[in-house]
Amino acid sequence: MSWLSDSWREFKARGDKLLLALCVILSLCGVVLVYSASRYTGSTRSVLVQLIGLAMGVFAYVLLSSVDFELFIQKSWKWLFPFCVVFILTTLSPWGVEVGGNRSWLQIPHFPTTIQPAEVVKVFFILLLALQFSRLRERGISRITSVVFTAGHTLFLCAVIAVASSDFGMALIYCLIYVVVAWAAGVKLRWFVLAFAIIGIAAWLLWPYLSSDVHFQRVTVVIDHITGNPDTIYEQTQGRGWQQSRSILAIGSGGLTGMGYLNGTQTQSPYKTSLPARMDDEIFAVCGEEFGLVGCVVLLVLEFAIIARCVWVARRASSYYSALVAMGMAGMLSAQVCVNVGMCLYVFPVVGITLPFVSAGGTSLITMFAAMGAVSSVKTRTLPSWLRDRSQL
Repeated sequence: MSWLSDSWREFKARGDKLLLALCVILSLCGVVLVYSASRYTGSTRSVLVQLIGLAMGVFAYVLLSSVDFELFIQKSWKWLFPFCVVFILTTLSPWGVEVGGNRSWLQIPHFPTTIQPAEVVKVFFILLLALQFSRLRERGISRITSVVFTAGHTLFLCAVIAVASSDFGMALIYCLIYVVVAWAAGVKLRWFVLAFAIIGIAAWLLWPYLSSDVHFQRVTVVIDHITGNPDTIYEQTQGRGWQQSRSILAIGSGGLTGMGYLNGTQTQSPYKTSLPARMDDEIFAVCGEEFGLVGCVVLLVLEFAIIARCVWVARRASSYYSALVAMGMAGMLSAQVCVNVGMCLYVFPVVGITLPFVSAGGTSLITMFAAMGAVSSVKTRTLPSWLRDRSQL
């Protein structure tokens, strides 16, 4: 067990303790909200899973803080990418479990909780993407071959996720991570403009043919809600928009300071339909109802403090690769926070994305701590100020 003691000593000496403290505080806020959201079930299993996930996450954070990911990825990238693909495809096996129309989870026999492969693969994806950009740097990041190669890697994984589990929300997060890493790597603005133009034209051309698709209807119901289309008011409140209409009602009823802990009308209702997915997708609405605007602001400040810390570490990284890893983790958190809060505020379609460190889910919590452990690893290898090249980001 000498490796464990060595990891602990290195973390105590150079690990990012501030980042760990922020993650633990936010996770404890999540435990408090999960307890309230799961109280109507009469079971404390979700809270227990969250606490175990928190303990395992802290362990993973400390352990990974001592790992040299740049050296690791250079030696393992050849087998790591096939592993990611195969791991995602395991959801098609008999162990795959379908929840809410997405076959995104694995229920391994005798294992106490489910595992979401695409959630775990996100961390490896960022490590591999950073390696690709660092190797393409000398050839030119904005050359068409470089952009096609890195974007192709991202789209391939998104296609695998879509085919294996129909989890388009997770595929969207992968795309947003790519956008952040590509921007940080130095890809020129014209490529982003071109990509968004292609997406816009494709959406306009395919619009008439997608109207019957359930995922597309989640988009249209949000557009109708924002524009106030009176012809679809039933669908906005009772149909596809039911979950979000309950969410925004809960947030609005909380007012400035909320109804009080364990006193939220919808949160404490024994009916699952009162506030659907209140422990995961809609946990932000639970915070809004019981702690009001003040509680929501505190939650978001903690989230963005973690993101800001990741960016701070990236700007002081010892190498181009390490900086992209830290920025990739910041991009992952930013994307999930914006999408999840957008869902709860009825300005973004329901795509099943959790709020980092807060929503119920052992896999999500451990993965987030592991990702932040990678950022801490970057921080432990930061160069002194007189050796830094501040122009790299």
